Amino acid sequence: MIFRNIRAALAGLFAAASLLTTLYAAAEVPAGIAAAPVISAGGHTSPDSYPGMKLIWRDEFGGFRLDKTNWTQVTGAGKRGRGGNELQYYRPENTSVRDGYLVITVQAESDDGNSYTSSRIETLGRQQFRHGRIDVRALIPRGQGLWPSVWMMGVNIPDVGWPACGEIDIMEIVGGDGRENTVHGTAHWLQKEGYRYEGGSYTLPSWSFDDQFHMFSIIWDESRIQWLVDQQPYHYLDITAPGFDAFRSPFFIGVSLAVGGDWPGPPDDSTEFPQQFVVDYIRVFQKQ
Repeated sequence: MIFRNIRAALAGLFAAASLLTTLYAAAEVPAGIAAAPVISAGGHTSPDSYPGMKLIWRDEFGGFRLDKTNWTQVTGAGKRGRGGNELQYYRPENTSVRDGYLVITVQAESDDGNSYTSSRIETLGRQQFRHGRIDVRALIPRGQGLWPSVWMMGVNIPDVGWPACGEIDIMEIVGGDGRENTVHGTAHWLQKEGYRYEGGSYTLPSWSFDDQFHMFSIIWDESRIQWLVDQQPYHYLDITAPGFDAFRSPFFIGVSLAVGGDWPGPPDDSTEFPQQFVVDYIRVFQKQ
């Protein structure tokens, strides 16, 4: 009798463990999204601290869901202030958090007249920052027409619109024709003369940004914006002139995976779906 009871108890424990495993798997990948491949953690990293700076905010994407105290989801074509003639429809179902990563999945499926589905998340109304160092550890997808980016915009965009709010593209990479080895960092703003932008790019001497995780960073203060990749500076913008007033106000952070558009062009037969844009963490430091 004792052994029978023990066997029954063990069977119950195994059944409970199986149920938890099933629930965990369901929490990882939203319904309708293809199961994700294993994410390799290899690649570049960044320190948890810098001399003279304090870590004021971070999202390491733990747990099973996007932290709604940090992020909001954009639903729709999502063209506010960014891009042109893109082909994706942004929706929450394409965002997942698993194994300590934010995963945005792009699918070749139609929704509301768009040929592809993806996700765009923002900290607008949740978190905002004025100056500092922002570090992003990310692994990009590969394919013609894919456009992963991490960016910032002025929190006053609902009132003044784009580009008057200002925009800082921490990283943008457009896929296809071997372009996955080049990262772009750009600022957009409005002056009396009209819309202006300036930026730079960095091309890896070998390999590509989709081969492993890389670090994408900016250092933004009262006088300039500096872009870095894997701790290597590659572009500076002096913002001391009066025309750069937009960059003296708080900004929010956005993460998106667009498809098509005037810059990358549309996907072609070589583009494989689904594809994923993976972010390990985002950290914000400011002067002490």
